[in-house]
Amino acid sequence: MKQHSGALGRLATLRLLAQRFTFLALAMASFGLMLLGKADTVLVERLRLAVSDTVVPILDVMSRPASTIAEVVGAVRELATLRAENVRLREENANLMHWQTLARQLDNENRALRGQLNFIPDPDPSFVTTRVVGDTGGAFVHSMLINSGSREGIRKGQAVIAGEFLVGRIAEVGQRSARVLLLTDINSHIPVILENSRAKAILTGDNSDRPRLSYLSSNTNAAPGDRVVSSGHGGAFPPGLPIGVVSSVQDGIVRVEPFVHRYQLEYVTVVDYGLAGIMPSDPPSEGRER
Repeated sequence: MKQHSGALGRLATLRLLAQRFTFLALAMASFGLMLLGKADTVLVERLRLAVSDTVVPILDVMSRPASTIAEVVGAVRELATLRAENVRLREENANLMHWQTLARQLDNENRALRGQLNFIPDPDPSFVTTRVVGDTGGAFVHSMLINSGSREGIRKGQAVIAGEFLVGRIAEVGQRSARVLLLTDINSHIPVILENSRAKAILTGDNSDRPRLSYLSSNTNAAPGDRVVSSGHGGAFPPGLPIGVVSSVQDGIVRVEPFVHRYQLEYVTVVDYGLAGIMPSDPPSEGRER
């Protein structure tokens, strides 16, 4: 028993000395590394790069399974999305083919009827694409300035479109500029029809973002979503120019949401359809009379 107790005591003493010397050895090693780093930074940098070169391939191999799994999961999700998109595109393509067939039939029928009636087609319109340089609108006026004028052949009453949508008409023309009166201006009155029911009305601006339909027959059941296009009446614009859709019907007031709003206008196209227009021409100047 005494021998066993003595052995345990010596073992504990050795363990305590080992712990003390280990701490001292680690401290000395750290101090030596600090001195080495101060003395030879190139050697330390090379050692760090060597460790990095050794560790990076290992990390790359370890990260590949995770990235591979992520790629597989992403590919599966993308495949499901592509299948749904493919189904949608097939349905859309079928609808477009149907409407294309109908359009060709109507075009052939239209040509045949025009031939029988000795129809004289309208001249091809000329146009000028120009940039909006100023918004002169406010609470009481909705208009914009463009950087083209009479030098480019712009005249009062010509239609102003953005893309294929009617946004207004030319109200004033200078040599190098012109003012566009927007559909939302209180002075704007455009003959229109509802595309589905063919009901006639006047699109009347009231300086709000949504003009209203005036003189619409009480028997007309206008509903939100109905497309509104120009009627061509009054010699203002040709028929069929898209304007907007009915946004609300409340207390007998029908509001129209234009396809294009004033804050979206950067470039517009001034189109001369060869029509008289709804604005009187400027009187000739004295220089022209001479």
